[in-house]
Amino acid sequence: DEIQKKQEIQHEPFLRWEVEPHYEPKSKPDTDLKAYMLAISSELRELLKLNPFFKEQVNMVVSQLNYDAPGYTMDVIANLLSADGKDLQSLLETYDLMKRANKLIGMIKEEFEIAKIQKKIQDEINNKVNEQQKEFFLREQLKAIKKELGIEKEDKESEVEKLEQKLASKDLPDDALKVVKEELNKLRTLNIQSPEFNVTRSYLELIADLPWNHNSEDTLDVKKARQILDQDHYGLDDVKDNILEFLASIIKRGKIAGSIICLVGPPGVGKTSIGKSIAEALNRKFFRFSVGGMVDEAEIKGHRRTYIGAMPGKLIQALKRVEVSNPVIMLDEIDKIGTSFRGDPASALLEVLDPEQNSSYLDHYLDIPYNLSNVLFVTTANQLDTIPGPLLDRMEIIRLPGYILQEKVEIARNYLVPKQLREHGFAEDEISFTDEALSYIVDQYAREAGVRNLEKQVRKIIRKVNLKLAEEQDIKFEVDKTDVETFLGKPIFNTELLYNKDVAGVALGLAYTSMGGATLYIEATGIPANGSGFKQTGQLGKVMQESSEIAYSFIRSKVKINHPENDYFNKHTVHLHVPSGATPKDGPSAGITMALSLYSLATNQSIRDNLAMTGELTLTGKVLPIGGVREKTIAARRVGIHNLILPIDNQRDFEELPAYIKEGINVHYANYFDDVLKVAY
Repeated sequence: DEIQKKQEIQHEPFLRWEVEPHYEPKSKPDTDLKAYMLAISSELRELLKLNPFFKEQVNMVVSQLNYDAPGYTMDVIANLLSADGKDLQSLLETYDLMKRANKLIGMIKEEFEIAKIQKKIQDEINNKVNEQQKEFFLREQLKAIKKELGIEKEDKESEVEKLEQKLASKDLPDDALKVVKEELNKLRTLNIQSPEFNVTRSYLELIADLPWNHNSEDTLDVKKARQILDQDHYGLDDVKDNILEFLASIIKRGKIAGSIICLVGPPGVGKTSIGKSIAEALNRKFFRFSVGGMVDEAEIKGHRRTYIGAMPGKLIQALKRVEVSNPVIMLDEIDKIGTSFRGDPASALLEVLDPEQNSSYLDHYLDIPYNLSNVLFVTTANQLDTIPGPLLDRMEIIRLPGYILQEKVEIARNYLVPKQLREHGFAEDEISFTDEALSYIVDQYAREAGVRNLEKQVRKIIRKVNLKLAEEQDIKFEVDKTDVETFLGKPIFNTELLYNKDVAGVALGLAYTSMGGATLYIEATGIPANGSGFKQTGQLGKVMQESSEIAYSFIRSKVKINHPENDYFNKHTVHLHVPSGATPKDGPSAGITMALSLYSLATNQSIRDNLAMTGELTLTGKVLPIGGVREKTIAARRVGIHNLILPIDNQRDFEELPAYIKEGINVHYANYFDDVLKVAY
C-alpha cells in the first residue's frame, strides 16, 4: 500500500508523522490509458530484444498485464528498470495515471538507448574475441595440417639448407667450422616455433655474413696518397708527412699488423676527415664509431648469447657492415671513454689494439676467435692526459695543431665557401667573399683552433645573402667586411690582452688546451701583514698549485740574493691569481711566468711590453722544456705578441715550425731563470 506524508508531529526522541493512505481508484481505465498500457507493453518487448537479462520478469509482466490495476502494473515495470532513484520516486509520487504512464514510457525509451549502447559494446568485444579465436584455431589447424603432410619439416629443412649453403661458400677457419657444424645439427633438432631456433639461426646468419678471410686489395701508392691528402686538407704538412711515412712503412713491410694511429688535436682541425683520406689512399672501406661516453664494455666485446636481445660488439658489427676483413676503423673521441660498474671499455680495447692479441680477438657473442690484424685502426682524441697509459702505449701519436689566421682564410676560400655554395644551390661565381671579409670572420668570429665554427659563420652569411637575393631579385653578391658585421652582428671576440700598459706583478704566459693554444695572464698582489703568507686562486689543478709554490719559494730566495735590502715577502701576504676563474687549469708550463710575476711584484718593476713566455721552473731556477710549442706560438701571433721566452730545450721544436708561423716572432731561449730576467727588463 502507498501512503502520503501530511505533517510532522514529533521530532525527538523519534520522528512521528501524520500520514494518509493512498488508494488507487478501482474504476476501469479509459481508452487513452489502455492505449498507454499497450504502448508500455510494446516498448518493453523492444527493450527485451536488446537486453535479455530480465527476460523472464518482463515476459511475466507482459503476459499478466492487468488493465484493472494500471498503477500497480506500472510500479512493477519501473522496478525492472535501471533508472535513477530520484526518477523512480518521482514516478511513484505521480498519482495521475496518464502522467505516470507517460513518464514510464520515457524511462523505458531511455533504458532502450542505454541497452543499444551496451549491445554495441558487447558486439565489438565479441567480434574481437571471435577474430582471435578464429585466428588461433586456423593456426592450430595449419600447424596440424603441416605436421600431417610433413610441410613444417620441409620449411625448417629449407632454412637449414640455405644457411648451410651460405656458410659453405665462406672460407671459414677450423674453429668456426667446428662451431657451425654443432649449431647446424642443433638447429635441425629444434622446433621451428621455439625461441631457441631463432637465436641459433641469428647466430649462424651472423657467422655467414662476416667477411672472415675476404680482404679488399690495397692501393700501395705514396704519390696517390699524397695527392689525396693535399686535395682534402690544406696545410698540415708535418701531419701529412707523418702519415705518408707511416703508409710507406706499411708498403715496405707488405702488411699492416701492429699499425694503430692516434690523431690528437683540437676540435674541428680535420681528424675524422684525415681518417677517411687514409682509407681512400689505401683503397679500403671506412667505418667510424664514437667511443666517447661509452661506459659498457659489452658495446666493444658484445653480449653473451644467453641474454635476451644479445648483440655482437661494435667491431664485429663494423666488419659485417663493410663486408671486408681489412677496413680502416676509426675509434672517435677515445680520450672521452668512460667506466662504470658494467665494466671498463678502455680495458676491452687493450685486446683490440694490441697487435700480439688481436689476431685471435674473441667477441662474447660470436665466441669464435676472429683475426683483426689486417684492420687499420685510427683513433682520435683532443688530449692525451685522459687516455689510460697501457692504451696510449699501443698507439702511434700524430698531433694535429690548430690553424693560424692565414691558413683558416685559405681553408675558407678554397674549401668551406665552395662547399656551402654547393649545399645552398649557388654557382661559385654567384656569391663571393673578399679576403678582408674572410680575415675579419676568422679574427672576430671564429678564433678557435679548428674550422668548424668558421664553417657555421660562412653558412650563416650565405643563408642571409640568399634571403637578400630572393627579396631584391639580384643575381650576384660580394660579401665585404661591412656585410660581415651586418649579417653576423657585433664581433664576439674582444682582444685577449687584458692590459694596455705594463703593471707590476702581471706577466703574460702561454697555455696549451684541448681547444689549442691560449694566452694566460698571471697576476700577483701583496697584502700588508705582520708576517709572510701565500695563497692562489683561479681553479688551479694540483700540478699548477705545486708549480706556484715552487715559484714562490724560489723567488723569495732570488730576491734576497739580488736585493738583500728587500724584505717585501716578510711584510706581505702574497695572493697569486690566474684570470678566467671558472676555467680549470693545470700543468707545470706556467712556472717561469708565475715566478716572473712574483719577482715583478716584489721589486715593483713592470715587465717589458709585448712579451709572453712558457716554461717549467725547478726549485733551483732551471727552466725545463714544455709541450705545445706550435700551438702556443700561434696563440701569441693571434694577439699580436712578437717576443717569446721558451726553454732552451725547445729550440729545435720552434725551429722546425713552418716559416709562416715563425715570421715576425723574436724568440729568447732560457736555460735558467736569470736568462728570463735578462729579457724581461
